[in-house]
Amino acid sequence: MIELNLIGFSTSGRGDTFTTGMNPATGEALSGQFPGATIDEVNQAVTSAQDAAVVYGKMSGEEKAEFLNAIAEEIENLGDTLVERCCAESGLPEARIIGERGRTTGQLRMFADLISEGSWLEATIDTAQKDRAPVPKPDLRRMLVPMGPVVVFAASNFPLAFSTAGGDTASALAGGNPVIVKAHGAHPGTSAMIGEAIVKSAKRTGMPHGVFSLLHGSGKIVGQGLIQHPGIKAAGFTGSEQAGRTLYDLANQRPEPIPFFAEMGSVNPVLLLPSAFNSETADMLAGSITMGVGQFCTNPGLIISTAGSDLDHFIQMLGAALSQLESGVMLTERICKSYQDGVESTLSQQGITVEARSENGDGPNMGQPTLASVAGQTFLADPELATEVFGPFSMVVKCKDNAELEAAIGLLDGQLTGSVIGSKDELDQYHAAIETMESKVGRIIYNGVPTGVEVCPSMQHGGPYPAASDARFTSVGTGAIKRFVRPIAFQSWPQEKLPRELQDGNPMNIWRLVNGNLSKDS
Repeated sequence: MIELNLIGFSTSGRGDTFTTGMNPATGEALSGQFPGATIDEVNQAVTSAQDAAVVYGKMSGEEKAEFLNAIAEEIENLGDTLVERCCAESGLPEARIIGERGRTTGQLRMFADLISEGSWLEATIDTAQKDRAPVPKPDLRRMLVPMGPVVVFAASNFPLAFSTAGGDTASALAGGNPVIVKAHGAHPGTSAMIGEAIVKSAKRTGMPHGVFSLLHGSGKIVGQGLIQHPGIKAAGFTGSEQAGRTLYDLANQRPEPIPFFAEMGSVNPVLLLPSAFNSETADMLAGSITMGVGQFCTNPGLIISTAGSDLDHFIQMLGAALSQLESGVMLTERICKSYQDGVESTLSQQGITVEARSENGDGPNMGQPTLASVAGQTFLADPELATEVFGPFSMVVKCKDNAELEAAIGLLDGQLTGSVIGSKDELDQYHAAIETMESKVGRIIYNGVPTGVEVCPSMQHGGPYPAASDARFTSVGTGAIKRFVRPIAFQSWPQEKLPRELQDGNPMNIWRLVNGNLSKDS
């Protein structure tokens, strides 16, 4: 494990501040001191990425796919050493980290397959019509090309799958962009190990120096320094709304504004219909609320339903299920403190009832599963109650009728997900509330929970602001690559000077839209 910043194939450690990994389960410092990057090192990393972009952006899909597959292999080659370090830095159990490692390598291979085939480039050809009247039609050919150097901000809650070699990095590299990762201070050792694996893969597959860099350090010096650097062309971020908005504003205040793709939090409302007032639903929701100690961006933090004795009985079942579950170690002391403060602030509000609180589990940085409830009228009068509490917390909103249900959902900001749990016969009765939910979310789920995000082409992981900074894009699945590419059209260019994807003979053998017809033909 190299305790230095990785700038392309070089190492550097000129900073005088250091990040040390901490075990949140014991409070003990872990081995390794990782120097924060200086502004000079930030500039060096960007310059290297700019140089690499000239070469890497022109490489074939097969060459980039070989690189991505090599990264997956090198991560797997780290074996138990990576798992042990990641568990120590995050407090997450071994099974979770092994599963997340599989998701990370699976994402890399998914993008490798995507770019090897090539149809994702959306090659579109309209051939010339020189005899068209009254104006001749030129030959036009369009495809997607890389943006240039991309900054990725590693997330705290997914030390592998949304971190150094996570979905943002994989999709940006797949799109032909060099990547600079701002390592997360909660897992510097894990980041360093993955960073080394990426550099090793880059050397092994003949990638250019500067195709990948990893910088440790503060958000103010490293994060803001990268976002404001004119050589950076796009960024991906997962984290809090406050930090995300600060960086988003900086990205848009530059002389050349750049796209900043941020995922910034969500309460993931659940519309609970009367037929779902049963123990099976209670157990399902309890498991989702506490999964990963509630530290998923898809944690169901709000349950909206119709008031009455049946709902009260369901709340008792849900509370009993939560009370039996163990409190878990949260990712960092800071995250645990923020969770505790958020819970206490919410519970101190007038009209809030504490329905259940787990007392199971002992040790530092424990996140206690907590369930609260509030009347619909009180909820509507205080929009702050719709604010995310990051951790194993959920609140039931008791609405007096369908109109109040719809109003409660309408009060919400943009969300990653919304869930509807009930029978098919109830969907028409609650159609207005459901349609309102559709307008608020990126993914709407029927008879399921939002946790457990499938990585596949159909997934939409993003939503209206502030769930994401741009609801048109996803950060999970093959569609994530579209964030880091742009379209370009070639007009009347000689065949031999066109990209291979746009040449008449279709040497890449990809699907193309030719004069309005989808085809692989020449």
